[in-house]
Amino acid sequence: MRIEKDTVVSLHYELSDSSDQTVEKTDTPISYLHGGYGGIFPMVEEALHNMEVGHTCAISMEPENTFGEYDSELIRIEPRSAFPEEVKVGMQFEGGAEGSDDILIYTVTDVADDKVVVDGNHPLAGMLLKFSCTVTDIRPATAEEISHQHVHGEHGHEH
Repeated sequence: MRIEKDTVVSLHYELSDSSDQTVEKTDTPISYLHGGYGGIFPMVEEALHNMEVGHTCAISMEPENTFGEYDSELIRIEPRSAFPEEVKVGMQFEGGAEGSDDILIYTVTDVADDKVVVDGNHPLAGMLLKFSCTVTDIRPATAEEISHQHVHGEHGHEH
């Protein structure tokens, strides 16, 4: 079977930075619905189209093809009183960017007596990333997966 629109593709992957440091690596295969549903980077989906089980690929991606450029305007300094008492560097909170209805995940980068600094950038924003993978399985998507535009787990509907 070949990877085509409305197939479920399973693969092992490794994501590394420009100095070949591993950022993320799968222990078990991940699966996505192929065909423009947003389940994987578009450049990866394009490279995998029409390939078969066992195919490997390695793609270098600029920030605009992954998590975007780093945006210094997404750094915010907030009053300490707006956070829980136990706030620590590394904690994450949902919030809206100023002047936008979009919800972002903000990561706490600094905590002072009266202020908390949060960053709304994705941790990999602004980075050149290398994505390498091996296709482990391909199957037709179910009508329900196509309707919902994502893969469902082995035991039914999972998000």
